[in-house]
Amino acid sequence: MGKSRRRSFLKSGLLGLASFGSPGRSAAAKAAGVQELGTSPPFKLGLVTYELAKNWDLETIIKNCEATGFEGVELRTTHRHGVEPSIDRTRRTGVRKRFEDSRVRLVSLGSTCEYHSPDPAVVERNLEETRAFCELARDVGAIGVKVRPNGFPPSVPQEKTLEQIGHALAKCGDTARDLGIEIWLEVHGPGTQLPPNIRRIMDVCNHPAVGICWNSNDTDVVNGSVKEYFEPLKPWLRNCHINELWRTLSPWSAASGIPPEMATPGFPAYGKPYPFAELFALLRAAGYNRYTLAEVPESCEPIRFMRYYRALWEQLAA
Repeated sequence: MGKSRRRSFLKSGLLGLASFGSPGRSAAAKAAGVQELGTSPPFKLGLVTYELAKNWDLETIIKNCEATGFEGVELRTTHRHGVEPSIDRTRRTGVRKRFEDSRVRLVSLGSTCEYHSPDPAVVERNLEETRAFCELARDVGAIGVKVRPNGFPPSVPQEKTLEQIGHALAKCGDTARDLGIEIWLEVHGPGTQLPPNIRRIMDVCNHPAVGICWNSNDTDVVNGSVKEYFEPLKPWLRNCHINELWRTLSPWSAASGIPPEMATPGFPAYGKPYPFAELFALLRAAGYNRYTLAEVPESCEPIRFMRYYRALWEQLAA
């Protein structure tokens, strides 16, 4: 092959490859109602300490996030970081200053407060614990406190439980408003995680200081898309959890779910692909400019894993 023909061949081949682009991302952008994008997203990548960082102290969390480009963190309760309502004023001041002196934003405190119990005393204890977390969030400089529904009690009408959770959240909202922070209801729990049920809770709550934390569940997906369930919850979107980004469909439509026997203990048995490219396009279209927080299992090579995770996140979110 002559030089001129070789140059022509290479040029046409490169143009052909460029025309492929990223078909999944392009289609996701169109489905979300936005133009095809190649710019950096308005939202940032961060980390939930559950469970990748559950055994890291605060210094390690900040050091590892800075080294890998994770810009925010949610400190989940009971983990080694030790940022709990029981810490004193001096420790709270120190935590706040440490984050302020770093490149990592303390986004939220991940509580396990929940309000679905049929026992009023249990609900009241959870309300008191929520107040304690709200005070802690104010002191350490977090934006919000994550709470959750956690399923339906047996023998109680589901509508009654949804209304109970909504009314309890409104009380939490009053506390959060007075302290200058927010409450974020995680889309969580058997049955309660269904977006129509979360929508019902939020309609009952109807409080400006209370929003939702999108949780990237299998139950968000309808016919391969999350748009149907994203739109009804969009007005309350305040935070976003993401998980295994490899779950997105491959370009040749290979399945990306894993069989239940291979699921990670403590995490859902992700049974089908999740359209993260579409989710990120929907976040763009909604003007979401906060954080997408990775909630992923532990790794024996955490720094390497986080760097790979960020690289994939950048591809899907661009």
